[in-house]
Amino acid sequence: MDLTALGWDEGFAAAFGPWQAQGFLPGRVGLEHQHIYRVYLEDGEPLAQISGRFRHQAAKRQDYPAVGDWVAVERGANPARAVIHAVLPRRSRFSRKVAGTTTEAQIVAANVDTVFLVSGLDDDFNPRRIERYLVTTWEGGATPVVVLNKADLHDDVTPFLEEVHRLAPEVAVHAVSCRARQGLDDLTAYLVPGRTIALLGSSGVGKSTIINRVLGVERQATREVRARDSRGRHTTSNRELIMLPSGGLLIDTPGMRELQLWDITTALDDTFADVHGLAEGCHFRNCHHDTEPRCAVRAAVADGRLPADRLDHYVRLQKELDSLEARRNELAIAEQKRRDRAGSKAMRGFKKGGP
Repeated sequence: MDLTALGWDEGFAAAFGPWQAQGFLPGRVGLEHQHIYRVYLEDGEPLAQISGRFRHQAAKRQDYPAVGDWVAVERGANPARAVIHAVLPRRSRFSRKVAGTTTEAQIVAANVDTVFLVSGLDDDFNPRRIERYLVTTWEGGATPVVVLNKADLHDDVTPFLEEVHRLAPEVAVHAVSCRARQGLDDLTAYLVPGRTIALLGSSGVGKSTIINRVLGVERQATREVRARDSRGRHTTSNRELIMLPSGGLLIDTPGMRELQLWDITTALDDTFADVHGLAEGCHFRNCHHDTEPRCAVRAAVADGRLPADRLDHYVRLQKELDSLEARRNELAIAEQKRRDRAGSKAMRGFKKGGP
């Protein structure tokens, strides 16, 4: 297998130098399932587990390998098995807060060049969800492309295209129909050798069907969406890196029922550049665009220059990030107290055993 076709280049080779000196091999994670990994190497696709030392040093869930990661691998006597000793620095990643109440990050895909944000033009179409995906994609360092599937359901998709262009003027938007096999050539233009595309979206939007159409074979399992609400039922259960005949790479991902933000710094203002620009005219520098007087953003909503639901979503996302930051600070303080107590206990034990 040619590693260059998998996205290997001089930058990754330089980062791998110390591991190569120890006799390890470079590989790319193609599949992950409960900490068992399928790794693509030059001479095979072994199943791999992380080393004991790696497991001991991994402080957080996001430290573990993710699909798309480049890793340092040790081969053993069994060619079907391998051990992962390290993850090379990620150039980009699509990450989210894990579902539920746990305050921890999950890496959905790593070292991605472009993200296809797939939305169905049925009852699933939701501009606010697209905004949320855009924030996460830009923060992770990849280029977003919005793919509006199921265009065959409408005689004219122009209103949908215009709505997405309004909320993200600089982002490419493509309307396609997998059922009618229309518009797919626009997507294949992104699938060039060595480039990695991740498909993200909720269940039932047609991610796996898009992959099947691009491949020309029914490789990925698909199911019909529920008629009453156009919601999908999970068919893709694991993230997987798929090599295309053209040389491009696709990462298929399970449908997301929720996408909670994680580690967002500048991408919120980048995604809502119109809101951010208007905020420069607010009377208060730290205006939350809620009840503060002389708010330029609310004034823009009042005179029709800014849609009210766009501002509402910006405020909601900002509150979500503030709440996440507060929770992380609480956990950090609790962890420091735990360490302090452990240190005090060890010191008392040392004094009791001393001279």
